[in-house]
Amino acid sequence: MAINPNCNLIAVVGGKGGVGKSVFAANFACTIMNELRSQVLLIDADAKSVGDQNVIMGLKPQKTLKELASFQGSLNSQPMNTLVTMHQSGLAYLGAVRGPEESLNISPDLLGKLLDFFGRAFKYVVVDVGTDLGPAQMAVLQEATAIMIVTTPEVLVVTQTQRLVNELLSATFPKDMFQLVINKASPTGLSPQTISNQLQLPFLGIIPQDEATSMMSLQKYTPFVISSPKAPITAAYYDVARKLTGGVLQRLKTTARPKPTPPPAAASADGGSSVSTQGMDSRTLLKIRIHNELIRTVDLKKLLVDGKQDENKEKEVREKTKREITLIVDREAPDSPREERSKLIKEVLEEALGLGPLEDLLADPDVTEIMVNGNKRVFVEKSGKVQLSPVTFTSNDHLRRIIERIVTPLGRQINDSTPYVDARLKDGSRVNAVIEPLAIDGPALTIRKFKKGGITAEKYIGYGSITKNMIDFLRICVENGLNVVISGGTGSGKTSLLNMLSSFIPSNERVITVEDAAELQLQQEHVVRLETRPASMEGSNAIHIRDLIKNALRMRPDRIIVGECRDGAALDMLQAMNTGHDGSMTTTHANSPRECVARLETLCMMSGMDLPMRAIREQIAGAVNLIVQISRLSDGSRKILSITEVAGMQGDVVTLAEIFRFKETGYDKNRRIQGVFQATGTIPSFIQKLSDKGVVIPREIFANDPNAGNPAVGAPTQNKPPIPAAMAPKMPGIPPVKKSG
Repeated sequence: MAINPNCNLIAVVGGKGGVGKSVFAANFACTIMNELRSQVLLIDADAKSVGDQNVIMGLKPQKTLKELASFQGSLNSQPMNTLVTMHQSGLAYLGAVRGPEESLNISPDLLGKLLDFFGRAFKYVVVDVGTDLGPAQMAVLQEATAIMIVTTPEVLVVTQTQRLVNELLSATFPKDMFQLVINKASPTGLSPQTISNQLQLPFLGIIPQDEATSMMSLQKYTPFVISSPKAPITAAYYDVARKLTGGVLQRLKTTARPKPTPPPAAASADGGSSVSTQGMDSRTLLKIRIHNELIRTVDLKKLLVDGKQDENKEKEVREKTKREITLIVDREAPDSPREERSKLIKEVLEEALGLGPLEDLLADPDVTEIMVNGNKRVFVEKSGKVQLSPVTFTSNDHLRRIIERIVTPLGRQINDSTPYVDARLKDGSRVNAVIEPLAIDGPALTIRKFKKGGITAEKYIGYGSITKNMIDFLRICVENGLNVVISGGTGSGKTSLLNMLSSFIPSNERVITVEDAAELQLQQEHVVRLETRPASMEGSNAIHIRDLIKNALRMRPDRIIVGECRDGAALDMLQAMNTGHDGSMTTTHANSPRECVARLETLCMMSGMDLPMRAIREQIAGAVNLIVQISRLSDGSRKILSITEVAGMQGDVVTLAEIFRFKETGYDKNRRIQGVFQATGTIPSFIQKLSDKGVVIPREIFANDPNAGNPAVGAPTQNKPPIPAAMAPKMPGIPPVKKSG
């Protein structure tokens, strides 16, 4: 909340305790009051205040910030003299707490409202912020007209003050706001010029050391500018007040927009080729100019390399770059409004070190997919619907640099010889990029985001993608080592479903994952993750999925999980499933369970092995136990359409038996697809084996909800006749299935 523009808010901070900032704040407030003959309010907002300002002023506050934080009434209806305490000199005062037994705890929003309220009554407000800058203290600084930084001529204090300055610069505060005051100056301490050079700040004033006057004022409970008006230390305070109010405050309040001069061209982040600025708006040109200046003053390429070599330095690199950008913005756009200035710094920082315009889209939890078609057209998927985003890139070169920043840390490359690449972000999100000359209209980038922590079984049920009975059935199948293939179209959620099913794997089993780009997020401890490697610049040394599956067989796996079968690796996966690695899982692209079988046949033929079709089908029938079909429907929702058993072979045909299905029943008023999940009544053939092992299967799993309008259990299914309900009792551990409906 912005305070009254007619109010001058002066914040007093110190880099270290003991610099005298509380004494300075009290005396400086009195000085401004006497010098300008104006009403001044002194507020103690120190997070670690023990009521020291109460002692300095010799007052018992009417109200404190702590008390106002819990005040339920309207401040406007309260007389001002019941809220603030008046000193005999005429200075108004608002304490933080009443004493050491209390602690100040106030929200930034509430403190901002209080500052706005008091800013309408007082032209000058001096706030003792302290040395610990919490959220409430930062809220004060955000509204401040000037920040008085108090230091002393000691090496340790100056070092701590440097830390404070860096912290404020990292928070994008303009350097012009900082008004350095050297307190307790003496001939034996560091010289003012040395301190100024160290902090790279000009000093506004020097307060001489005068312990006698200071101690006498504390004993009298009156600031010394009141009790000792002719002392040299008092004269120093008046000198600082005149410099600050004589034009500095008015200059800091100026918020006119800058008028940048467009540069002829802009260099890339790594000093590469120039970018045409023709047709760019003034704000984009300003960002390019700031970026160019950043490259000129900072070895940005070296910073990025150092950050990759040591992840612990990443935060330090980011803070250093942010400080440099803040200083450059102050030079290039000194009159930019504070809100616009902060936004400008953030955008340049993300373009220099992050993913630029993509950062906000990646942070938006509602965005599930990002599709970039050149620098000016960025589409996003929200709630299953694709829409055009207002986000754009400066140029195609800018977009290409962002792509390179994604793939380079993964040891991958994208260039004219390798113009497309698969990669991933730190959070596991999948990335695909294609550049010129393959992408005619500029680089194309596709990012499929994964939800943090994945999607749990409970969330699938909550989304209406599956029922509890189906989840319980899949849990039993995975726990007991059945081989599962997840089938679905592009973007249907195959990998997310594979992640969820993998959570059912017992923690004592050794799992090896094989992927083109590591996306799976298994929660078990005993997991080995393998990832393919693209060819080198010479076109050699590539490691493919098939190579990794063969190697995984030598790593004593209990289960092998392949992210996706899309070539001859399908044959290796089936062989692994057939050679004792029960409970293995993979995904493939297909629109139905029957098409999934045909797809696996085709992929096996791509292996280069001259196998007869019947042998391939026997491999599939012997290896795969379940096919889980998932689909993204026309309304954007994702559903498990079918859970199907691969029952074996009949002649030359792989037989399938559907156990659960989703049946569409129409649309609601919002054109969202309506339907019901049905149990077909088919009892899987492997249930007998599980029962022999003592696995108890609740009968409710294969029964329909009578309230859901489902057809009776035992409805006929394709390729396999249902087992009559009367046969169920003959199977050990399987109670009879009652017909419903």
